Amino acid sequence: MDIYTIIFLALAVFIFVRLRSVLGQRTGRERPPYDPYSRDTARPPQQASDKVVPLPERPVTPPGAVAPEDETPPAYRWEGVAEKGSATAAALDEIARFEPDFDAKHFLVGARAAYEMIVTAFAAGDRRALKDLLAKDVYDGFVAAITDRESRHETMESRFVAIEQAELQDVTVRDRNAQLTVRFVSKLISVTRGADGAVVDGSPDTVADVTDVWTFARELGTRDPNWKLVATEAAQ
Repeated sequence: MDIYTIIFLALAVFIFVRLRSVLGQRTGRERPPYDPYSRDTARPPQQASDKVVPLPERPVTPPGAVAPEDETPPAYRWEGVAEKGSATAAALDEIARFEPDFDAKHFLVGARAAYEMIVTAFAAGDRRALKDLLAKDVYDGFVAAITDRESRHETMESRFVAIEQAELQDVTVRDRNAQLTVRFVSKLISVTRGADGAVVDGSPDTVADVTDVWTFARELGTRDPNWKLVATEAAQ
């Protein structure tokens, strides 16, 4: 061999020894090369986020089993209006049989408004307002009283301070005709003056406690939803 061959051979041996010392040797514990497209590539476990709230598991009903029903009893329909098992409650049930949407509390709200409107209209002599709210015989009685008052040239003023109570006192249903009796307790200022302005009855400065028992009626199942006053009574 010539001198150049010996030099290149020595250089190759030197380079091989240096690479071996730098790279080391295989031990058999090396990880396989990373393949980004492999589904089996090991990934570091992710830490659970503190913002994730675990949901409770839904109970599973076995096949063929009946799901438990809500054991809460239905609310009593006439609560605050009539005692359970009373004759009044039974009569209200009969009204609901003809008119399922009947609401006794809503009726009392309307009765309270009608009571104030009728008393005020009577004092003012407003026959037109009274006609739509009263049954014919009651209307005739109110008009007769207004006419008598006007014949004496008297005027009447009535002003409600408060209607403290409007409670259902009695309910009757005969065929399709229903009658609901309501007891009103109110505070009222009422005064009647003569032609010269002098007070002939009542007082403009005195608040009187008034209790009235009024009965409203209508035929159930008809298109006319209006209840009319069919009877009045002053209670002590």
